[in-house]
Amino acid sequence: MRNPDPRSGRAATAGPPPSPRSPLIARFLRRASLVAAAGPLVLLGGCNMALLAPKGDIGVQEKNLILIALGLMLLVVIPVILLTLWFAWRYRASNTNATYAPRWSHSTVIEVVVWSIPCVIVLTLGVLIWRTTHSLDPYRPIESQVKPVHVDVVALNWKWLFIYPDYGVASVNQLAIPVDTPVEFNLTAESLMNSFFIPQLGSQVYAMPAMQTKLHLIANEPGVYAGRSAAFSGRGFSDMHFDTLAKSRADFDAWIAQAKASPTMLSRAAYERLTQPGEKTPVTLYSNVAPGLFDGVVGKYMRDVHGNPICGTVPSAVPGSGAPALTLNRNAILAAE
Repeated sequence: MRNPDPRSGRAATAGPPPSPRSPLIARFLRRASLVAAAGPLVLLGGCNMALLAPKGDIGVQEKNLILIALGLMLLVVIPVILLTLWFAWRYRASNTNATYAPRWSHSTVIEVVVWSIPCVIVLTLGVLIWRTTHSLDPYRPIESQVKPVHVDVVALNWKWLFIYPDYGVASVNQLAIPVDTPVEFNLTAESLMNSFFIPQLGSQVYAMPAMQTKLHLIANEPGVYAGRSAAFSGRGFSDMHFDTLAKSRADFDAWIAQAKASPTMLSRAAYERLTQPGEKTPVTLYSNVAPGLFDGVVGKYMRDVHGNPICGTVPSAVPGSGAPALTLNRNAILAAE
């Protein structure tokens, strides 16, 4: 007979000794554990951590926010995991030296610790998120001594159209911006809602039909950064990406000159052809853009029953923005009624 179990007060029945593990099985289990441990590392090796390698001030601030939030949450997660493993080992059935207290139910010290630490972390995260929500607002202009570059963005099926109103040129599936210069994006969509995202530069913003959203970004290092659609929008979604060319001011001016020298012009007829669904559309530069094209896309669905536009454009109420704002046409509304 075995020694009695002090916790149960009953004698443990004798039984046959456990059979020794086969060396072949032990070797197999050892190799399987190594594969299981190395497998995730191999899979992660194919990942591109673009969010953690920012090339602009907005991206750097967002990276810091992610790491700070992650660190604060790990202050709870790591101790919980370690304590779970320690408790499982400490109070295992074979450890007769551990305190056995089946009637224990409360500890004021433990209650204070397990409630106060999460409350402090949640409060800290709340203050952090409140502050960064305002400082990283995509509508908030970037403070700089350099005049910003304005880019109108239209999400098409399945391609991106970039219009440079200050230069009178446009491009498809290629975005050129000067380094250390704020870029103000005005975004809309032709039909399906989409999401404009350049991971290494910062925030993503939705582009929606009959609406205009804004985004302010800046690139602080020259390079080619991947841009993409971050919202599923149909068959060609997987190829709806573009290159962001962050260039010196001289190289950017040369790119603008190259676009102005292009024989292709973005007339309204050419835009209608662009609106046709297409996949893997090649990069195209346009030397001229039809006046009011972007505003026409935004107001495309804002028409009365007679086809007259309900919205008109007036100077923006935001000082210094230089962008027209859409206002309701009261006469058109009354006529529709």
